[in-house]
Amino acid sequence: MNPQPLTIRPLELVKRGRKAFVDFAWEVYKDDPAWVPPLKDEVHGLLNPKKNPWFEHARAQFWLAYRGEKFVGRISAQVDDLVLKHMGGGTGQWGMFEALDAEAASELIATAEAWLRQQGMTRALGPFSLSIWDEPGLEIEGFDEAPTAMMGHHKPEYQGWVEAAGYEKAKDLVTYSLDISDWEDPLINRLIAAGERNPRIRIRLVDKSKFDEEARLILNLLNDAWSSNWGYVPLTEAEIAYAGKKLKPIIFSELVRVAELDGEPVAFMLTIPDINELTKDLNGELFPFNFIKLLWRLRKPRTRRLRVPLMGVAKKLHGSRLASQLAFMMIEFTRRDAVTKFGATQGEFGWILEDNKGMLSIAQLPGAFINHRYRIYEKAL
Repeated sequence: MNPQPLTIRPLELVKRGRKAFVDFAWEVYKDDPAWVPPLKDEVHGLLNPKKNPWFEHARAQFWLAYRGEKFVGRISAQVDDLVLKHMGGGTGQWGMFEALDAEAASELIATAEAWLRQQGMTRALGPFSLSIWDEPGLEIEGFDEAPTAMMGHHKPEYQGWVEAAGYEKAKDLVTYSLDISDWEDPLINRLIAAGERNPRIRIRLVDKSKFDEEARLILNLLNDAWSSNWGYVPLTEAEIAYAGKKLKPIIFSELVRVAELDGEPVAFMLTIPDINELTKDLNGELFPFNFIKLLWRLRKPRTRRLRVPLMGVAKKLHGSRLASQLAFMMIEFTRRDAVTKFGATQGEFGWILEDNKGMLSIAQLPGAFINHRYRIYEKAL
């Protein structure tokens, strides 16, 4: 007996469309022990133009695929004015992709491509959910290990389905895992010791009592440090404020370092506890009582893993010995606090562009190995 025909509908034509769109992930990953349910409130906020300032410079369309009354897939397509400016005209994107079978995947991707062509796009990049600052790339290695906070997780079948639609690799993003409980490297240790003796260098903690000011300093440093990277799109002032508000509950002063040279901030490293370890049992729901439970856990979080999602050195220092010295000093000082004050034993760096030699040389610490690989695909439309 043939299955019911596949239907693709825009989100606004589906009853309670946004809820169905968000909740579909629970159907896809219900039997996957490595999946960590996202906080539904966060995903709804991501998709809401009234809350997410990304929509101030971008537009998106969302679709759901279903057979009869059963949802079998979802996807977004988006056009971002800042992507067009920094990555070339005609570059559209798609993401938020999930599907239960190859036919649904094929039709969803084709639907997203058709919309991008209608918007005048000549090239498709994906997946991005929704931007490179959210969850970029499709996981192609590391399926058996739960992702750390703010990283994606996907079904192994997706790679074949995306490539069957004519997509080829544009760029890989990697994360590195390492044991932070005890590691030694004589060369790195000498570099750190020399930095500690240098009166021009100061590695300081952030001052959370001045959170907005510190967040803006760090994110502006990020814009400068990453400005030459492939895929770079600057954060707007509104996005900096929005990101700071979202990050504030998981920022701990002992885990965020700013490096100063002659009193000028020139580098930073942001480390966060693996919040996924604290939220996995909440099943994506914060209310009515899980919100209190999470707040209690965040008072003094003890997680096995920590993640370094953001790190940067001022562009003017790129390629210099000083850049590496500042980076290793921030890593070591944070590592000490991570182990003694947060009980962590594992660290994760990333994501990092596969050809970012400067960051790769820092991430490849003693014993570090690639634990996850995410691929961004491209196709001419």
